Amino acid sequence: MSDSNTAHPQQSASAPTPVISVKPVVLPAPGRGEDLQVRVSAPATGRELPVIVFSHGFGWSMNGYAPLADHWAAHGFAVLQPTHLDSRSLGISAEDPRTPRIWRLRIEDLRRVLDGLDVLESSVPGLAGRLDRGRVAVAGHSWGAQTASALLGARVLDADGVPGEDLSDSRVKAGVLLALTGLGDDLTPFAAEHFPFLRPSFDTMTAPALIVAGDRDQSHLSTRGPDWFTDPYTHSPGGKSLLTLFGAEHSLGGVSGYEVAETTDENPARVALVQRLTTAFLRSALRVEDTAWKAAVTALERDPDPLGALQSK
Repeated sequence: MSDSNTAHPQQSASAPTPVISVKPVVLPAPGRGEDLQVRVSAPATGRELPVIVFSHGFGWSMNGYAPLADHWAAHGFAVLQPTHLDSRSLGISAEDPRTPRIWRLRIEDLRRVLDGLDVLESSVPGLAGRLDRGRVAVAGHSWGAQTASALLGARVLDADGVPGEDLSDSRVKAGVLLALTGLGDDLTPFAAEHFPFLRPSFDTMTAPALIVAGDRDQSHLSTRGPDWFTDPYTHSPGGKSLLTLFGAEHSLGGVSGYEVAETTDENPARVALVQRLTTAFLRSALRVEDTAWKAAVTALERDPDPLGALQSK
């Protein structure tokens, strides 16, 4: 039990707490070619902390996505951010023999983080014994969203349309998928040739998830328009919600960082909406605060000038 001076995961999501962050925490990764570097962020107080494992987009690292990671940690979550092999910080060339397998190695990175929770927990002063291993979510943006979706049950189709290996993880109870690419039938010829892993099947993505898409996210990988990014919602089983952000492009207003060059649609208010709704969704999905999501949905519905629209099934 926490005392009056200790934050608890069931406290109001509107009351941020100070955050402690440690990096890099290194997990041994035999056969990967590089040990796995992880950033661990958590509220300075509170017990029974739910866990979010976050997968960054192409080229990023554990140092990105501060608008999300810092917000989640300040509102009661332990946030674990691995640096995948495609990170610009590692400088691995396109000719590296691991490159064709990076999409699989990314998934293994997330599983390695879950396997290494004891090490990660003990690496942050004062964090030992405070994680709730029964409340684990995955999240990701762009390629990171595809990586995270695999642990929720999504699969990759082979050239004949046969679903590949089931890479889901029973430890993961929910997910947040930001700007997740759609079905492989709509890839451009270039994307189909160079990114064969972009052929997802969402039929078995059974875990609860919030999918966030921008209605102006026009991908050069797809022959379709921004509705391509709604496929993960349309083609997955129930227990899903879709947040469509008005005017948002692939950066969804700037979730990857503050004033970064890759953000083409800088919009702090849009990022704030993503922060609030993802936090509320995860608090309810992980049964930290069952009323959080309902309250957030109601607030959006009553907004006279909303920045997005929600639907659920």
